[in-house]
Amino acid sequence: MTDILFIVSRPQSGAILAALMGACRRRGKSWSCFFTSRGVEILSDGAVTDLLPHADKAVACEYSWERFNGARPCPTELGSQTDNSALAAVSARIISL
Repeated sequence: MTDILFIVSRPQSGAILAALMGACRRRGKSWSCFFTSRGVEILSDGAVTDLLPHADKAVACEYSWERFNGARPCPTELGSQTDNSALAAVSARIISL
């Protein structure tokens, strides 16, 4: 089970997400991320992408990625809302940003 799932849908949440992921890492908490809607824009933030390798899993909504980033390579796995549901099912807590 993952301690926390971060569901990211707002591009303004980058600094908050990076701080929360860093805190999880320092405290030994496991986390996953699902990026959807304009939240995929955060995936161009180095403070966020530097911490993603420490996540249990990081997935970006494929539709949202293509809509806001075109053919640019995604730094995470691409998936769907089904992946979001699967991540939620194995998470103790969910934080929506």
